[in-house]
Amino acid sequence: MTAFEIYGGKPLKGEIIPQGAKNEALQILSAVLLTEEEVTVSNVPDIKDVNKLIELLGDLGVQVTRKSKDTYVFRAKDINLDYFKSPEFKTKGSGLRGSIMIVGPLLARFGRAAIPKPGGDKIGRRRLDTHFLGFEKLGARFHYDPDTHFFNVDATDLKGTYILLDEASVTGTANVVMAAVLAKGTTTIYNAACEPYLQQLCRMLNRMGAKISGIGSNLLTIEGVGQLGGTEHRMLPDMIEIGSFMGLAAMTESEITIKDVHFHELGIIPTVFSKLGIQFELRGDDIYIPSQSSYEIDTFIDGSILTIADAPWPGFTPDLLSIVLVVATQAKGNVLIHQKMFESRLFFVDKLIDMGAQIILCDPHRATVIGLNKAFKLRGIEMTSPDIRAGVSLLIAALSAQGKSVIHNIAQIERGYQDIGQRLQALGASIKRIDANPQSLAL
Repeated sequence: MTAFEIYGGKPLKGEIIPQGAKNEALQILSAVLLTEEEVTVSNVPDIKDVNKLIELLGDLGVQVTRKSKDTYVFRAKDINLDYFKSPEFKTKGSGLRGSIMIVGPLLARFGRAAIPKPGGDKIGRRRLDTHFLGFEKLGARFHYDPDTHFFNVDATDLKGTYILLDEASVTGTANVVMAAVLAKGTTTIYNAACEPYLQQLCRMLNRMGAKISGIGSNLLTIEGVGQLGGTEHRMLPDMIEIGSFMGLAAMTESEITIKDVHFHELGIIPTVFSKLGIQFELRGDDIYIPSQSSYEIDTFIDGSILTIADAPWPGFTPDLLSIVLVVATQAKGNVLIHQKMFESRLFFVDKLIDMGAQIILCDPHRATVIGLNKAFKLRGIEMTSPDIRAGVSLLIAALSAQGKSVIHNIAQIERGYQDIGQRLQALGASIKRIDANPQSLAL
């Protein structure tokens, strides 16, 4: 088992380039299954979740050529559908949440697909109803075997229809869109997710020959086509990394420039960090964060305590609420964090409390953070990363804390953050990988 050993309390300085977007990658890479022609994808993040999906595509028969560290060429000409029946597929598919994204393209092109119940972060219930109800509307039939934990889906004749999604799920919308692009007739998807990553997928599919309109809205119209061709696609930078680095700079009193952020695609994210008192400048397409000794949380106009809550895009992404929470611990002022979409994502706050943070966990969805303006520095402790986003929040806390911290289960962090240790070292952070035994920790 490996861990991060961190000596905190040290200001950082320099430039950092955000990786390609993890959540976009899982959609875009699955979409290569929709054509037998070559698809070139660049700015692919070199992280475990993405690499697992690329490996899974290769096992299915996709020809995968790595042109450079972040650029791949895919050709899904000869797909082995019998691979679904193999024990290897059950093991690999169940270990990756993003594996669900291959179902839509396979249904569209081949009329059948199977997937074991996917894994991923343990952040509460993450149901798949939106995906399969959408497939059913298009004419597919699915069966879930509780003994084998397998979903089997058949659809020999997908037909366009009107679909009102039961929730604005990003992955659910993407999966149904990919199934619909080759269906006969017109599909209308209402209450569709409209995140930038979903927009990226739709634009890529249109370059491949799909006919999707309404991109960027919650009402998508898809005219089915007979086949799709190849294309080239470059992924956006990861907005969760950008927000994480903004929070890191504030907590550690660092002067950091985040390069090439595609600022117009960040939506409300910069505004929320401004409400925490974090100063920044937009320099071209770079975000410059100056070193600031303190930052003060806004209140609502009437003077009441600020609430920051997650919501479907263009609301604030739930993936950054953990970062906002940890950054607020060293601010001046108070804030209520309301995590509406997942019921277990705040359960890492006990570690922050152990470090000296003033937090009241109201219930599984809400936490009140009392910021004491750095009057009491966080102290380093030994802890374990429960999921990707909480893990990075604890990492940021450790970098701002006095003394040594050890974070176990860093494989969770590295599922979503590329070379995070080395990149932080380049900014001057005292962080290194160590061999460690976490058995003594109470998880």
